[in-house]
Parts: sequence; C-alpha cells; structure tokens
Amino acid sequence: MSKVIIVEGKTDKERLHEVLAEPVEILCSYGTMSYEKTEEWATQLEDSEVYLLVDADDSGEKIRKNLNQVLPNIHHLYTHRMYREVATTPLDILAQVLEHAHFKVKEIRAEEEFF
Repeated sequence: MSKVIIVEGKTDKERLHEVLAEPVEILCSYGTMSYEKTEEWATQLEDSEVYLLVDADDSGEKIRKNLNQVLPNIHHLYTHRMYREVATTPLDILAQVLEHAHFKVKEIRAEEEFF
C-alpha cells in the first residue's frame, strides 16, 4: 500500500520533500477541489494510505470536509494554528507532525527565530 499526502500547493509539496526521508506521493489540490477532481482522487487513491495536510484556514477546512466525504479513511494531519500555512511552518515542526504519523523524516534542527 502506497502512502499519499494531499497538500494545497506547490510550495507545501516542496516543504514536505525537504523533510521526508521516504518516497511518498504528494498531490496538490491547488486550494480548491472540484467535484470531478474529488471523485477522480477517490477512485485513484482507494488502495492507498492517504493523508491530508492543508492550511489552518477556511479553504483548508473546505478541502478537509470534501475529501472526508469521499475518502472516509483519510488521515488528517494538522499544522499548528500559529503558523496557519503548511508553507510557513518551520521544517522541524513539519518533521514532528509527519513523524507522529509514522513517516520517516530527515533529521532537522530547530529553525532559529530572529527578532
């Protein structure tokens, strides 16, 4: 069974590639999910272990709701609300989120904060 992570955009996908230490297919919704795309993914992904990691905003919640209807076994991953977007979540935090979901991740040092 292959692992698939659905994210919203290309930048989110690139961030996950920086963290993941195993081959994982990453699909982009590009912020919206049409009925046709949702149905296509439901068929395409029925034999996959599917994870969803979207932004903590209205668009992300809409995508969660739509995909949960057609992929009831989807695993929901969440970035911390303080970062709001997957693309702006520090790599070490993304690594923690993915590691908690049993993905193999690269060793990432905590990103320094500058004031």
